[in-house]
Amino acid sequence: MVNTVAEILVPTEFKKTDLGLLPVDWVIRQVNDVCTLVNGRGFKPYEWRDRGVPIIRIQNLNGSDEFNYFDEAYNRKIEIKPGQLLFAWSGSRGTSFGPHIWAGPVGLLNYHTWKVIVDENKVSSDFFFHVLKGLTEYIEDQAHGASALVHVQKGQMEVFQLALPPTVAEQSAIATALSDADGLIEALERLIAKKRAVKQGAMQELLSGRTRLPGFSGDWCNMSLIELAANKKILFDDGDWIEAKHLADEGVRFIQTGNIGVGCFLDKADKKFVRPTSITALGCKFIRPGDLLICRLADPVGRACVLPDIGENSMVTSVDITIFRPPAENTDRRYLQQVFSTDEWFALVAEHSGGTTHKRIARGALGKLTIQMPKVEEQKAIADVLEALDEVLGALEARLAKARAIKQGMMQELLTGRVRLV
Repeated sequence: MVNTVAEILVPTEFKKTDLGLLPVDWVIRQVNDVCTLVNGRGFKPYEWRDRGVPIIRIQNLNGSDEFNYFDEAYNRKIEIKPGQLLFAWSGSRGTSFGPHIWAGPVGLLNYHTWKVIVDENKVSSDFFFHVLKGLTEYIEDQAHGASALVHVQKGQMEVFQLALPPTVAEQSAIATALSDADGLIEALERLIAKKRAVKQGAMQELLSGRTRLPGFSGDWCNMSLIELAANKKILFDDGDWIEAKHLADEGVRFIQTGNIGVGCFLDKADKKFVRPTSITALGCKFIRPGDLLICRLADPVGRACVLPDIGENSMVTSVDITIFRPPAENTDRRYLQQVFSTDEWFALVAEHSGGTTHKRIARGALGKLTIQMPKVEEQKAIADVLEALDEVLGALEARLAKARAIKQGMMQELLTGRVRLV
């Protein structure tokens, strides 16, 4: 289990190496000292068939079970069996790039991925998988720029140095502890996916009126957003045209488009503030907790959240955010936040958005969009049910974040020998 990390041997002496401090009995090897990297074959689209041997592509490493097939003779070296260690040398940062243990059917390896043939006399393949995970993080960190794609050449990969414990038994013990941590993370990810599916189904049923909560009946009505705002601009208005020259290290908190998530507020570390003199000169509108903020820019256009109490005395927002304050006597803003988080809503907004590179919707067009509205009492009941599901998801996501942090700490300790397992 994961808590085996607490089973620590007596303190160990360390030595200085190119990889930092390591236990004196650990050794340093290059990748090509302990394994052979075999590249896949570049299958052309015209070679794809509807039956034959599955072609293992990058999307299959990410869990897709949709395959293209090959029905001709092939080199056995690219044949992949379940349990084979693979390394995607060109892929998306944090997802496809890096090591994978193949769990699908027998298949043929496509280009951009290596088959990793491990010398079990020198290193445990299970341990090597986790070493490659740590190496993947290093490679990603070294890949400068904002590109989501990461690439490493075979020659570069083969000469990376690795720190190895002296015995396969110790390597296996480390691999077991890290695999247990991975097991917990994967179990939480599966549970979260299941709960998200439940939430999605509940939204589709409750927000469309196909399923009614006990005690509610009667027809729903279609209303535009501007009608919900009583046709008053003061209740459906944009933020202010605040530019970089108006920003400072302190002042009035500036809520940006990046703070608006899908149904949630994203309070990021790089907070922005507007100079009080600029607030006065621009005649800015102040926003307050409870306001419904709708982002008119991608991505996605139309995402919204109810502004929570974030501990700020005064706040303003961007011109690309609409401040929506429908009267509470006939509207529950939490209900609207749920409506504004559905695929149907985003599709509706997209139909009325303009722009090629940067999609946006005008406030006038946004105000004309119509949604189905039950009576306010039913809105509140629906919002209560969906918020309860959100709370469950939030708690699970917090557990997942903690499990990932623990796993990261375990890797730092176990793969450097700072902690030795029995």
